Amino acid sequence: MAPAITTETAMTGSKPMLTSDELRKVAPALDAYTHNRLLGDVWKRPGLAPRDRSIVTLAALIARNQTIELAYHLNLALDNGVKPREISEIITHLAFYAGWANAMSAVAVAKDVFAARNIGAEELPAVAVTLLPINEAAEAQRATFVEEQFGATFPGVVQYTTDVLFRDLWLRPDLAPRDRSLVTVSALIANGQTAQLTPHLNRAMDNGLTQTEASEAITQLAFYVGWPNVFSAMPVAKDVFARRPH
Repeated sequence: MAPAITTETAMTGSKPMLTSDELRKVAPALDAYTHNRLLGDVWKRPGLAPRDRSIVTLAALIARNQTIELAYHLNLALDNGVKPREISEIITHLAFYAGWANAMSAVAVAKDVFAARNIGAEELPAVAVTLLPINEAAEAQRATFVEEQFGATFPGVVQYTTDVLFRDLWLRPDLAPRDRSLVTVSALIANGQTAQLTPHLNRAMDNGLTQTEASEAITQLAFYVGWPNVFSAMPVAKDVFARRPH
């Protein structure tokens, strides 16, 4: 269950997240929606585990560079069972899917949360790791498709997509493939990038995300990235669901 928003649980360095009292002085209805609907209802829905809701929310906040609530949600994620090494990998992953500067902004907040909780280097992923096994057939098919489309015009992007993203980043072991997919799908929806949603939602479901979990992730995102982004994503997701074997 998500705890109430308080100064004590939501410090962002020297700047606390807004308290309920502060929020009521400007937007009392928003305070009521926050506690009654978002924290008191959405976060308790049974279709997606609290740990996964935290992953979705972190991905959205980092992708959109919305750091005022990030310390609160980093602490909540740790309380919900997301490991420090997984948070580290989420931030690293999003450097590629939401941009380096957004990842750096997240690091600036996370370092204080980690320090306050005495999270040391031994709890973080190594730089050099033994990569997860790759599905060579599927990767060859993906690489061929991208090469045929863009290789002659954007050879650098195509090279880095294969060598860095799919033969390195996606195979790092400290964030499970399902969770990497959940992070990626959440970031794409958060930034309104539905053109990439079909392959990544299919990949997420291939990696073990269920339709119910995907639906609940989108419901969670409605509150954190806005209804328009979610309504843009829903037709794409519905089509993915319909085309997958039942």
